[in-house]
Amino acid sequence: MISNQILQNIIDGLKGITRMDLCIIDTEGKVLASTFPDTDGYLPPARAFVDSPADSQVVASCQFFKVFDEHQLEYILLVKGDSEEVYMIGKIACFQIQNLLVAYKERFDKDNFIKNLLLDNLLLVDIYNRAMKLHIDTEVRRVVYIVETNREKDGNELERVRSLFGGKTRDFITAVDEKNIIVVKEVAENEDYEDLGRTAEVILNLFNDHERSEIHIAYGTIVGEIKEVSRSYKEARMALDVGKIFFEERSIIAYSALGIGRLIYQLPIPLCKMFIKEIFDGRSPDEFDEETLVTINKFFENSLNVSETSRQLYIHRNTMVYRLDKLQKSTGLDLRVFEDAITFKIALMVVKYMRYMETLDY
Repeated sequence: MISNQILQNIIDGLKGITRMDLCIIDTEGKVLASTFPDTDGYLPPARAFVDSPADSQVVASCQFFKVFDEHQLEYILLVKGDSEEVYMIGKIACFQIQNLLVAYKERFDKDNFIKNLLLDNLLLVDIYNRAMKLHIDTEVRRVVYIVETNREKDGNELERVRSLFGGKTRDFITAVDEKNIIVVKEVAENEDYEDLGRTAEVILNLFNDHERSEIHIAYGTIVGEIKEVSRSYKEARMALDVGKIFFEERSIIAYSALGIGRLIYQLPIPLCKMFIKEIFDGRSPDEFDEETLVTINKFFENSLNVSETSRQLYIHRNTMVYRLDKLQKSTGLDLRVFEDAITFKIALMVVKYMRYMETLDY
């Protein structure tokens, strides 16, 4: 459970303090970490010591110690020397490694609990029972962030995000698949959605400019109980997908900012096709020429203001009116009328959604 590198760091630190050589061997006689090179001669007595009933033993001017993880033998620790001082140092090293095993196991148990919580794999009674055993507060405000890296993680991205929240043991950073990093963050009483957006910006800034172009961050709404964390996760998942369809220029998207896109995303494709056929008589609005589409989008951006749109497009107002009249003749919708404009806007979004879903089928 503990990496060999961490074990090496422990004994390197102890050697730096005590000036004594140490070695950690697993129960099969394999050296995991050592401060000296010639370890082969100590492996046979280490294997024999595994079956010994003693917890410590002096063999060939070395002290051997057993390191347990909840009564299960995990490691053999070797300290060169056989004096009382060596025995004390060995006991201290064993104590440190055992505490580290407990800490890592608790972290693993919490990580496993959070994953199952997010994926709705726990009964309600199990949620509260396991949270109590793991000393996780069940009634605090939390929100779920999803950080999508768009490539298989090499471990570096996950560690970078963990480093940001590393000192805050009440936050949880995990991963449920190869591309997405999940942050379950505790939210203070005085924090609002603007603060959540700033936190997302901080996460985004962990990555350099090249990486940032591939990063998408989404977050759900704030929930008040641990049983609702999975809802915030599902909201963040939806925000991630809807953001790619309707807000592709954004790196950060909040569930609360999805607007009508959230409703369209939940429509079945057959219903979308029926809507487009009824409104445009089988013609799709994305079949219009580039000039018409630019005019339509700019007209919507300027809240249906003909004069301002013509000014920004560098065309005469009469030209703008002509284009709108031409569009009305071909579609039967007058974009200067609010209800027709709404219908056309929704149709454009529906087509965008349909095109996105088609790409997922390939």
